[in-house]
Amino acid sequence: MITLIAAAAENNALGKDNQLVWHLPNDFKRFKQITSGHYIIMGRKTFESFPKPLPNRTHIIITRQKNYKVEGCHVVNSIEKAIEISPKDEEVFIIGGAEIYNQSIDFADKIELTKVHAEINLNEWELIFEEFHTKDEKHNFDFTFQTFVKK
Repeated sequence: MITLIAAAAENNALGKDNQLVWHLPNDFKRFKQITSGHYIIMGRKTFESFPKPLPNRTHIIITRQKNYKVEGCHVVNSIEKAIEISPKDEEVFIIGGAEIYNQSIDFADKIELTKVHAEINLNEWELIFEEFHTKDEKHNFDFTFQTFVKK
């Protein structure tokens, strides 16, 4: 089973500058409880946001960097390869970042979501660019590019 696990704001923001935008100890405890003893799949930037590999978990890191190596971790170049080397008879967790979530959504069987009841504070951020795109033959969903700058 492939499970996406994430914490997202009401407006689905996941983080900023590769860091969470909130500190919720109970969410960290839940994440640890749910993922301990399992394989976790993440992008390189997510992995590098940790001070060290997370204990009692097998790490699979996805990166485009050819010679990237981390002792004790598996390093692959695609979500497909990450899933291929994961155990088929266990729950495997996709833990981020956003690009990895987007690449893995079609493989997911379950989502464990912590919905943080907050949004990007628009009193502090100004929307300076917005471009809406409708779904088409290459895109299964509508989407919008947005750029915010600090006021």
